[in-house]
Amino acid sequence: MKALSPEVSALLDKLYNLRGDDSVVLVEMNRQRNRAVETKTRTTEEKKELQARIAGLEKLYNDLNSQGEKLTTLLSEIDRNDYATVLDRLDIDFNPQELVDKLNKSLPRTIDSVTLDTKKAEKQLVRVEEEMNHAIATIDELSIRRDAALANQEKLNEYFELALSGRISITRDSIVSLLEQFNFTDEERREAAKILMFPEDALFAYEERVREREQSGKSFSDVFEEAKNAESIEQAIEIIEEEPENVEIVATESNKDLLIALLKDNGIDYLDYSGQELDYLIDNYDENIISKNIQFVKETNVGTEIFVNHAEIMLDKELKDKISILLEVGKEPIDIYLNPNVLEKYSKENLKGVVESLKNNGMDPKNVPLMAY
Repeated sequence: MKALSPEVSALLDKLYNLRGDDSVVLVEMNRQRNRAVETKTRTTEEKKELQARIAGLEKLYNDLNSQGEKLTTLLSEIDRNDYATVLDRLDIDFNPQELVDKLNKSLPRTIDSVTLDTKKAEKQLVRVEEEMNHAIATIDELSIRRDAALANQEKLNEYFELALSGRISITRDSIVSLLEQFNFTDEERREAAKILMFPEDALFAYEERVREREQSGKSFSDVFEEAKNAESIEQAIEIIEEEPENVEIVATESNKDLLIALLKDNGIDYLDYSGQELDYLIDNYDENIISKNIQFVKETNVGTEIFVNHAEIMLDKELKDKISILLEVGKEPIDIYLNPNVLEKYSKENLKGVVESLKNNGMDPKNVPLMAY
């Protein structure tokens, strides 16, 4: 069998993978679609639950107001002295005025708490609806992209069949144009076109290797997976005959898998984050910091949604300290969730300085809106 260079072997590995059902393109699309479907199902249920919760809170708010007003009026009209004999004789502790005072003190706070719970639920509903709509849009988009990918795959297989049968009649530009749809580099497209147009130089030899692989029961995905799990760069090169820089891509991909798994374990959908945000988290991946920050925002009820559009604070080593400073001055978790820019803007020490400056100027940090910090 004719010897193939590592570069040509790696390129053909990539091309042959794209020809089958285990194509990395189709596998990734299926994975993304399954995740989007799961998100749609989950958020649809969450939306129903939140709508029911909001309806219940609104009814509670109305009942507290109407019944509280009626009870206050009723008690205010009762003179205990009119019933003193019975109450004292039966040792019944009933003081209408004390009850009125308690109602006037406690009821407004209770109503405010219901109002706050309602606002939180409404904000959460907005986020859930956005997440659900994003998942639905993703499903629709992936359906269109999958149809295009299948059409491109069919055309790619046609070109290979023509080349392997010695009947290639397509132009170099046609091959290059098709491979552009698979995000090949210029150099890869040129090399692939040469391989298809002159199959005797490499393709026939590689096809023989393919038959040997099929007899061993290994798919191209199996080959890629072996390279990914290789204990050394040398071993990975031996498996897929790639150069070291290609193996580094495998290592980066492994970080991506670790990140996505970590987010999933914490109930976070990575589809909520932009490609740029995910790249930042992958490039600076630190499982310990990310895990601690996620757990802390959960424990303090700030919520993991604070990371959406602000993914970099997931890696902030001072995040716990900065949130603690704001909570200690009386800020509510919802205030922090709505103003994540404060966490990005200041270091721990600078944030302490801002708080001290407000106090020195006679202001209560609790009453100063975070957007004014």
